[in-house]
Amino acid sequence: MRNTNTKMSNVRWVICAMLFLATTVNYMDRQVLSLTWKDFIAPEFHWSDSNYGDVAAIFSIVYAIANIFSGRIIDWLGTKRGYLWAIGIWSGGACLHALCGWATEHIVGVHTAAELVGATGEIASMISMVSVYFFIAARIVLACGEAGNFPAAVKVTAEYFPQKDRAFATAIFNAGSTVGALIAPLTIPSLASYFRSIGVGNGWEMAFIVIGGLGFVWMAFWVFIYKDVDHNPRVNAAELSYIKQDQDNEVKPAEAQHQPKLGVLDCLKLRQTWAILLGKFCTDGVWWFFLFWTPAYLSDVYGLASDNPTAQMLIFVLYAITMLALYGGKLPTIIINRTGLNAYTARMRAMLIFALFPLLGLFAQPLGNYSYWLPIILIGIVGAAHQSWSANLYSVGSDLFPQRAVATITGLNSAAGGLSSFLINMGSGKLFDYADATQMTFLGFTGKPAGYFIIFCYCSVAYLVGWIIMKTLVPKYKPVA
Repeated sequence: MRNTNTKMSNVRWVICAMLFLATTVNYMDRQVLSLTWKDFIAPEFHWSDSNYGDVAAIFSIVYAIANIFSGRIIDWLGTKRGYLWAIGIWSGGACLHALCGWATEHIVGVHTAAELVGATGEIASMISMVSVYFFIAARIVLACGEAGNFPAAVKVTAEYFPQKDRAFATAIFNAGSTVGALIAPLTIPSLASYFRSIGVGNGWEMAFIVIGGLGFVWMAFWVFIYKDVDHNPRVNAAELSYIKQDQDNEVKPAEAQHQPKLGVLDCLKLRQTWAILLGKFCTDGVWWFFLFWTPAYLSDVYGLASDNPTAQMLIFVLYAITMLALYGGKLPTIIINRTGLNAYTARMRAMLIFALFPLLGLFAQPLGNYSYWLPIILIGIVGAAHQSWSANLYSVGSDLFPQRAVATITGLNSAAGGLSSFLINMGSGKLFDYADATQMTFLGFTGKPAGYFIIFCYCSVAYLVGWIIMKTLVPKYKPVA
């Protein structure tokens, strides 16, 4: 029986906290590789930048493809079961990475990690190729599971929050990506170093297992905490009324049965869909580039290994700055309350503001000549702008589409982001190897620093391009009927 206490309960924020924790684990799992490949995995398996770029790119394209289907699967399984399946698969995939070294030794015919490291010539080339294939296989499993996180989380947000609060709730759970990225550099290299020092493999294996195991802990809590909002006895009448305040503008369940279903192909015929997808495609690769390549950037340009305390502190500060994105999620609500604008128009105003901050990234590489702290601070500001942009972009989907299609459109949205990541990761790896081999120059920089500066320039202007495209396709609020 529902509690009729007039004081509003706050179950929706407990649910939001669970989404935040899931997203934190999600980003820690995907970041183990970026924080261990340069100093732990590459020496063992003889990887180049292109090898790592290919592994990261395949993860991204599989993630993109899986997102096309993940939203529909979440809609079909339901939020509770769908989320459990998603995090179970990605946690298993994270742990599978630990077996890549053993599998490579078995195929190549060596017996210890020391033999892998000491290999030369054709044997070293074979080790590199075989290990890349095994890591790609593990990343595919990880990507398939992780593709379910954002469709499920955004669907839960649409269920548990009214329209005006969704961007803020999304910003909170999306901050898990920042917190995961914040915790990861302080823990993962240290975990790998510790286990290597006590002789447990080369250290990186246990880092994957320990971080991957966190997802299984989350699953145990989700089973008991989550219930559908209409059948959750901990949600009292006051909170339910607050959550349902937009119901007059939404299709009722009985009416929804007579509405045509919005499948993937149906969505792709709509301008609203392409506005969201192209906004995501233009910008998501920026975040993934910084997530996957910042440790390598510090190593390549400044000679700081991932387990170096200075490097760990630099990455920590970078992602600490991105926590400012929490205020970005609140900005549309402030605009709505002060101006009375609809959610879409307020969100687009806020996103224009967020699109201007990344222009500071144009100065990151030049200012790095004075101190490595300056590019890190500017990259952190770009990251904060991205997370604010991303939280609002996800909420645009719930503004323009009915609830029954939210997971589907979010899946397509994430797919566009995955494709963007695929292109930037594969391109970056090949660009950096080429820049290093040819000692190319770009605006006063030579070799790999020149390659990084080229990518930074793209990252800086991507958001303005994305905003212009979105505004052109959907100039005014026009929800899908």
